[in-house]
Formats: sequence, C-alpha cells, structure tokens
Amino acid sequence: MVRREATGAHYGLRDWLMQRITALAIGIYVVVLLGVLLTTPGMDVSRWQMIMANQPFRLATFVALISVFLHAWVGMRDIIMDYIRSTAVRLALEVVVITALLVYTGWAIQILWGQK
Repeated sequence: MVRREATGAHYGLRDWLMQRITALAIGIYVVVLLGVLLTTPGMDVSRWQMIMANQPFRLATFVALISVFLHAWVGMRDIIMDYIRSTAVRLALEVVVITALLVYTGWAIQILWGQK
C-alpha cells in the first residue's frame, strides 16, 4: 500500500472548503454591492453613509472582509509553504501575514463601528 505523505501546503478538504466558501461569500457580497450601487442614483458621501449606517449591510461588509482575509490567509500560507524551504523564513513570513491580517481585521472593525 502506498501511503501519501502531504508535504508543503496543507492539502485537505478543510482548506479546499475554506477557499470555496469564502469565494462564494465574497462573490455574493460583490453582487449585492453592485446592486446597491446601481440602484442608488447620484451616489455621494451622504448616501454612502446612509447605506453604511444600515446595520445588516455593515455586518455583510464585515463578513465579506473576513472572507477576504481568510481567503488570503489560505492562499498565502499555501504559497509560502510550497516555495519557501527554510523553516525559519517560512515561520517568519507566516507570522507577518497573520499579523497583517489581524491588523486589517481590527482596522475594519474600527472603520465599520468606530466613532464617527
């Protein structure tokens, strides 16, 4: 019996599903956002603020951003694991990516729910 040992990127159902589910969430949000933008004539700052004041739309925006961040994490992690051979460099790059994505998540929260 041949036993396949996964090396490099994490080949598995969880990562595959994460990419598909986050891509679907991003796609749905883009369609909804385009619909809102196309059906809102004369888009200006006050109308944009009115749209973003809607709590469900704000939550949908946050879910879309989290989906983008998770999608980016899986992709970047796989690229780093496939092409960076040095364990120390690979770990350092993964920490940099994770840190950046956490900062972006905090920034998204501040933008969406911060003080006006």
